[in-house]
Amino acid sequence: MVATFRAPFTSPATVVDALRRSGYAALAADDVAMLCGVPLDALLALAPSWNDLPPDDYLRDGGRYRQRRHACFVVRADGCVQVPHRAHYQPLDYNALHGGIQRWFAPMAPATIASSAWSPLLWALGESLRELRPVDAWYVEAHQFRIDTVDGIGRPTPEGAHRDGVDFVAVFLVDRHAIRGGETRVFDADGPDGQRFTLTEPWSLLLLDDTRMIHETTPIQPQPGAAGGYRDTLVLTYRAGGFQSEA
Repeated sequence: MVATFRAPFTSPATVVDALRRSGYAALAADDVAMLCGVPLDALLALAPSWNDLPPDDYLRDGGRYRQRRHACFVVRADGCVQVPHRAHYQPLDYNALHGGIQRWFAPMAPATIASSAWSPLLWALGESLRELRPVDAWYVEAHQFRIDTVDGIGRPTPEGAHRDGVDFVAVFLVDRHAIRGGETRVFDADGPDGQRFTLTEPWSLLLLDDTRMIHETTPIQPQPGAAGGYRDTLVLTYRAGGFQSEA
């Protein structure tokens, strides 16, 4: 039997201190809603949009286990603005498996972005992160992921333990169904210290300083006797100075 470790949740009042001290913080769903100033029900109402994600056609390991959508935003102190759809790009230094190419993922659905929870979510996280790194604007990429077990195993991070090449990364667990695995692992990029835990509650959050930490999520498998397993996440990356690009 594989042990499952609970996430070391902190409170909204101490999330910035936790990031400053440890390089990461985890929040329970109710506290995510409190931090963002939206009802938890408004976040939960976003979940059905994960049922309409097209396949990720860029997987280089031959897998068919990942679906996703993507959108980009600029978040300032006075609000959040979507920018024209653009490719997702990571240098090979940050993603040895899928880096070095422009990946044009399907755009997020307009109804998702227009929801009452969406802009407050992006803006509130940006305001919290400005307490650590004051910037005029955050360049935010949003990724909706579904990892499934149709072929027996799904890999949330096929590139392995990695950094994303941004300032901060927010990983929200949106749902997990009929699976085992999917353990979150966070490591100090410059030392041996690390933490492992499993997010199980819809809209619980891992927030990490990408300049200090390496992260990964272990593969998922179907629960014995179950079919149709999947793990849904929302990943938001916050970067100062502009979006990552080949230039």
